[in-house]
Amino acid sequence: MHLAIIVLLLGTLLNDYVLPRTFPWFNLLSLMFPVLMILNIVLCIFWVAMWKKRAVFFLLISFIFFKPVQRWVNFTTESGVKPNLKIVTMNIKNGSMGREKLYDYLISTKADIIIGQECGSELNIPGYPYKTDEYQIVALNSKYRIVKQEKLAKSGNGNSFYADININGKIIRIVIVYLNPFSFDKQKVRPAEDLEENKVKMKYVLKRLIPTFKIHQDEVSDVREAIDHSPYPVILAGDFNSVPNSYEYYTLGKGLTDAFVTAGKGSATSFHDYKFPIRIDYIFVSETIKPVSYRVDRSIKLSDHFPVIAEFKID
Repeated sequence: MHLAIIVLLLGTLLNDYVLPRTFPWFNLLSLMFPVLMILNIVLCIFWVAMWKKRAVFFLLISFIFFKPVQRWVNFTTESGVKPNLKIVTMNIKNGSMGREKLYDYLISTKADIIIGQECGSELNIPGYPYKTDEYQIVALNSKYRIVKQEKLAKSGNGNSFYADININGKIIRIVIVYLNPFSFDKQKVRPAEDLEENKVKMKYVLKRLIPTFKIHQDEVSDVREAIDHSPYPVILAGDFNSVPNSYEYYTLGKGLTDAFVTAGKGSATSFHDYKFPIRIDYIFVSETIKPVSYRVDRSIKLSDHFPVIAEFKID
């Protein structure tokens, strides 16, 4: 059983190479990574407690997953670097829990740039004079001047765009992403006591997951084009509707730095509507932009997502 768990964990690493349209099941494994990793750790402890030689093998092979685990849970020390850019990204769920309270909170973060997904009719925060054009679902409010902006999404029900922003004389390309959502009916996702009912729910989930993975492949391709052809350093942020170690994570983050891995502490879980731990909100940056701090603010519940707040040093 332990060997089978290791094989499944290794399968998640193949998302860096295998396209969802070719074989979507590896992407499905990425959703199970936290559970599989917990089982692996428990069994490693069991082998050590039993003084079995196989413990050495399983402990050594577990080091392969050190970095993948960091994408979920991480601990970094204070960098001591003084930041000069603060960004907040948050799926605001159409402001359904109170847009005024939401705006008050976002203003209180004193962020230089605020990025929103599922914004509904608007994202119009007082004190932020520069705002992107009306892109459905996604928006950006900035204290710095927007030089250029362009829609990226060409398919799916998500949306994405980029905004080139002049930050203290240096232009940075901010790429905002909201990939196609899975649109689950929560009642059909929650586990039941009846085995047959759970089988029906599992089929329902798979029918939503597999096609969405394939849609994501096309959306990711649109976003990668804006990153790869950017003449400026890039900050990529938003709701990927995908977990770490997925195809979307590997492909969108290629050549960029996950700010949480560099500067995060604790858990990166950002979506709290299900009891299962899910990280689907991210901020990635080019190598020339240094992440100084990264945190998920769990002190407020103004959406089904917690806000992600990060600070950076731009020379």
